[in-house]
Amino acid sequence: MSRPFEGVRILDFTQVLAGPYASYQLALLGAEVIKVERREGEDMRRTPLSREWADRGMAPAWQAVNGNKRSLTLDLQNPEAVGIVRRLVRDADVVMENFRPGVMDRLGIGHAVLAEVNPRLIYCAISGFGQTGPERLSAGYDGKIQAMSGIMSITGHPETGPTRAGFAVCDVLSGMTAAFAVSSALYQRTHTGKGQFIDVSMLEATLAFLSGQIADYTVAGHRQVQSGNQAVSRRTTANLFKAGEGYLLLAVNSEQQYRALMTELGRADVLDDPRFADWFLRNENAAALREIIEEALAAEDSKTWEARLNPAGAPCASIWRIEEVIDHPQIAARHVMQHVETPHGPLRLMGSGFLLAHGGGRLDRAPPALGADTGAVLREAGYDAQEIARLRSASVI
Repeated sequence: MSRPFEGVRILDFTQVLAGPYASYQLALLGAEVIKVERREGEDMRRTPLSREWADRGMAPAWQAVNGNKRSLTLDLQNPEAVGIVRRLVRDADVVMENFRPGVMDRLGIGHAVLAEVNPRLIYCAISGFGQTGPERLSAGYDGKIQAMSGIMSITGHPETGPTRAGFAVCDVLSGMTAAFAVSSALYQRTHTGKGQFIDVSMLEATLAFLSGQIADYTVAGHRQVQSGNQAVSRRTTANLFKAGEGYLLLAVNSEQQYRALMTELGRADVLDDPRFADWFLRNENAAALREIIEEALAAEDSKTWEARLNPAGAPCASIWRIEEVIDHPQIAARHVMQHVETPHGPLRLMGSGFLLAHGGGRLDRAPPALGADTGAVLREAGYDAQEIARLRSASVI
């Protein structure tokens, strides 16, 4: 069964995380993604987590979002490289880039130029703040966007102050937004036959995912505060609790779940305690209720409580580490982790976050070595062996 984007060709000038994450989602779904890198490769290839992989130019974080792609190296400062890009764009469906606004124009391969070559071209530009506005030229980094978007103002504990998320949340939210935008434009082109320019702002993409918190303020005037590990429902029993030697995250939000929790904890007597008769009273007496719950949870470890409370109807989870959850029976049953062979041995990498009935996401090509497909891509574009050799000797490729 073919995948949704088979036959779609993407010239991918993106680097670091937001852009490569976006094109990776489309590559998993069958798009042919030609990753265009400078001759020395992008910096993410050598992030300092593993010296072994960095020395290979294949850092783990880089590999995580560059599978199923082909690698073409070009010195975009060289005028001959502009000619190569223009030739490749003739047969491309999408161009993706995440430079600061104006960079691609100065290189001579901006949207206006490439759209003349191919009017059906969909051009997706990802930047920190978008192509217009007073901050358009400001650098966009995940931590900076987390701070500006309001995420950090509501994440953390009042006692310790703001906390950034433990992963590059704004980068991947922006990447997923860009992938959705490109998908939308491709679908729209089936009706109009026309390409278009897509302007993705990391700040706006992040705010779109904060729509509930924004509406709390714009509709009801509610100002968000740091609430630690408490759920947005503000239920006392939807929070993090000590359990045994570890912690348990309770997601108990309904009356039925509350009754199931107290019963399974062996504290059914609390159900008749007037201090906890409803959610308002439970919040007023949160410290007393927490003490009761944690006293009961101390009897077993968090994994044991997880196994007991969930079947009883009280949703919860212990704190799973990354190395644990990727081997969770649920993840294994749905074949979420993808396996791919590389010259350095087999790898396990994350695939799509959803399953399709027909032609879903699949990792079937290892992340490419730098420039591994330069010759092949140029031959497909009509360059002969002599021309390719000359371009290589001239350091264009």
